[in-house]
Amino acid sequence: MLYNYHTHTARCNHALGNDREYVEQAIAGGMKTLGFSDHAPYLFPDNTPSLHRMRTDELFAYAVSIRALAKEYEKDIRILCGFELEYYPDYHAEEMKFLSQIQPDYLILGQHFIGNEYSFIPSSRGLAGNDLGLIAYVSQAIAGLATGDFLYLAHPDIAGTNFSDETFEREYRRLCVAAKKFGVPLEINLLGVRGKRHYPCERFFRIAAEVGNDVVLGADAHDPKDVCEQSGEEKARAMVKKLGLKLLEKLDI
Repeated sequence: MLYNYHTHTARCNHALGNDREYVEQAIAGGMKTLGFSDHAPYLFPDNTPSLHRMRTDELFAYAVSIRALAKEYEKDIRILCGFELEYYPDYHAEEMKFLSQIQPDYLILGQHFIGNEYSFIPSSRGLAGNDLGLIAYVSQAIAGLATGDFLYLAHPDIAGTNFSDETFEREYRRLCVAAKKFGVPLEINLLGVRGKRHYPCERFFRIAAEVGNDVVLGADAHDPKDVCEQSGEEKARAMVKKLGLKLLEKLDI
């Protein structure tokens, strides 16, 4: 993979390795663009801390580190400074103002929660068999896409598959149609491949193929060795070929 826009850092408390190690792995693997997209620090009421994203006081240090590496290695690789961000309607405007202080190169929509994590309703856990959960997840993800703030939708099938056939088909098709309307690619998530998770789901991406969505591969690297890991990429590319998906190798940033 020559272009990867989904890379985390140890700041999120569930990834390993320092920033430089990710860059050096990417260069060693022949990558042309490495985009860092760690979980964005979020402004919550009462300064509620999060255990799975960087702290708000790490915002500037993150940007300084990534951009210093971009300058240092500019002859070897293009390095971008972005974020994976949840769309939380009540907080989005203020969050965008907060992040604009460092002028990120791009944002990825990574919707893990319905509502927001402050009230802790996860989209990827606790919703098995709950059709209303999928409806709520899709509606919130579409609202996020409609803002025009996001480069692509990460792991769009994270809510899973354990829903009625009718709801699965209707709601995931609704998501795919909206993504196509807004010109937002859907990610085939390689962490899901590596970890043998319930995503990426071939059944979901068959709908995406029918709708005509653009797709992108995302390493979702949480360890430097993940950046150019090939077996997961090969499996993802095999699914792309099998389903006739429209794969974008490089995104316009």
